[in-house]
Amino acid sequence: MISTRRIAAAFALAAGATALAAPSASAAPISPTGLVDSIAMSGIPAEQQEELPTVTSQLNGLNELYQLNELHQLTDLAAPVTGLLGA
Repeated sequence: MISTRRIAAAFALAAGATALAAPSASAAPISPTGLVDSIAMSGIPAEQQEELPTVTSQLNGLNELYQLNELHQLTDLAAPVTGLLGA
């Protein structure tokens, strides 16, 4: 049989988890990439952190490559029309 203490502990745990999950009115929004950056840099000495790219900068670089690929696809479509490529 489940004891009253265990039931009370389960309710307390659930209430605590709910309180932690509920955003407060004064809480600043959390940046997922900023959080990942801080975790990734946590084990690296401070003097070496500036030498390494952050996760955010690497993701931005991937986004730029994706945009460059989209531009390449557009130029490939326009090249035969503009006569830039031989037939």
